[in-house]
Amino acid sequence: PAQKPFVMLVSLLVGPSSNKEFLVEISGTTVTITCPLTESIINWNIAGTKVDINERKYVIENHDSSPINVSCSSSNKKYDMYLNARVCANCEELDALAVTGIITADLLITLGVLILVYYFSKDRKGKASASAGSRPRGQKMQRPPPVPNPDYEPIRKGQREVYAGLKSRGF
Repeated sequence: PAQKPFVMLVSLLVGPSSNKEFLVEISGTTVTITCPLTESIINWNIAGTKVDINERKYVIENHDSSPINVSCSSSNKKYDMYLNARVCANCEELDALAVTGIITADLLITLGVLILVYYFSKDRKGKASASAGSRPRGQKMQRPPPVPNPDYEPIRKGQREVYAGLKSRGF
């Protein structure tokens, strides 16, 4: 699929008074760099190697996202740039309207789910008080003590020797 180029301006200050900018365009794995010089003959130096292209634009095909030093120069001016561009082959680019639409739709769906949960939980509270086994909502009533279970009575002082012969299990 044809991808729109993602245009990124990389600011570069060269010297104390110059503030010209390189123009960097990224589309898929292709990086296009435009030199700020306007002369007709421009010399490119990519990662310390002189490139035989005399145009304002330099195109890097199948860039591997590794950082490189780029410079362009003419007879009396030179501009340097450290390029650290992240590229990917299968990226889809979104415009601002699409991102805004996705975020708005997500917020509306979340709000809808929140309202549904609120109304369904509100109805459950009303039905739960009418069911059998629920506590009355009025005064807190004291519960009577639990009925003792004869199978689980505590060992009394006189019955300890009955259980003395049993060996404890190690867990």
